[in-house]
Amino acid sequence: MKIKDAVKYLETIAPPVYQETYDNSGLLVGSPKSDLTGILITLDVTEVVIDEAANSGLNMIVAHHPLIFKGVKSITGAHWVERCIVSAIKKDIAIYAIHTNLDNVSQGVNAKIAEKLNLTNTKILSPKAGTLSKLVTFVPKENKDAVLEAMYEAGAGEIGNYDHCSFSSEGHGTFRPGDQSNPTLGSHGMDETVSENRLEVIFPSFRSGPVIAALNQSHPYEEVAYDLSSLDNKNQDVGSGIVGELTEPMETAAFLRHLKQTMQTDVIRHTQIHKDKVKKIAVCGGAGSFLLGKAKSVNADVFITGDFKYHEFFEADNDIMIADIGHYESEQFTKELLYGFIRNKFSDLKVIESKTRTNPVHYLF
Repeated sequence: MKIKDAVKYLETIAPPVYQETYDNSGLLVGSPKSDLTGILITLDVTEVVIDEAANSGLNMIVAHHPLIFKGVKSITGAHWVERCIVSAIKKDIAIYAIHTNLDNVSQGVNAKIAEKLNLTNTKILSPKAGTLSKLVTFVPKENKDAVLEAMYEAGAGEIGNYDHCSFSSEGHGTFRPGDQSNPTLGSHGMDETVSENRLEVIFPSFRSGPVIAALNQSHPYEEVAYDLSSLDNKNQDVGSGIVGELTEPMETAAFLRHLKQTMQTDVIRHTQIHKDKVKKIAVCGGAGSFLLGKAKSVNADVFITGDFKYHEFFEADNDIMIADIGHYESEQFTKELLYGFIRNKFSDLKVIESKTRTNPVHYLF
């Protein structure tokens, strides 16, 4: 097994196209062609984590946060990032980051937080637009099912919890084969009219290549007519944050205690309690203050995230309670999430969750 095999799988879980423009996810150190001995999963890459991987006989680290985030203009060891890069290269350890693309998928970081809190009826808090495409093609009636099935296999026709979604209408297609053509139907130089179905399917835009390839391979015509267009529709499976509900309303103070214990945080910074009970909960792993407006717009009772600044707390304005549990604390179970994915796919591979607590923030009580 090669490192590229692990990378290929990870990119089916969280496609790189879903990372934010400022991000730097992907394979950051190491060759994809190298043999893979095992994977260490961590939230952050530090020199201690690299040593942990080496001492465990693992030559790949899968981290949530990218080690290389801003441009590195020299590697002299003067900065901790440079020292990590040097150490990883010397120890022949690959480093892969799966950051905001894992934040932005429905089964990602925020889904894990929601699972820990036993939230139900969950959905993406801020769905992304511009990530979907629609393909329209024209197929002889007798070939409709075969072409649709091929496009479904390539990833078309999935909408939320439904698959094999399409629309078809009947009509007539016309064409005249040229002298150099090899027509399935009709004769050279003769006008032909065929009863056809107009087919429409929607799919994530990054799957355009496989879907079009499946269309061309399954279609009976020598020249396949199709239209491909980008959609402004919001993709309900891709986006920031998650909102859900507790199975039963909880007294606010009791919920805060539950949150502190469940998320294993030493402290919660929160706005004043203005409701006796809470039920609707919005979450965003990491730094999520940019989603406060969205959390308020869906009438969430509590917004759980990290890295709120002092003045941002005022924006709750008694419409919602902000519960800042810390950046590390909100994302620490991402290790557990990734372990589950990788272990289920590669059962014979050595996979370990890092035992190193990489949180750079400490508290004095």
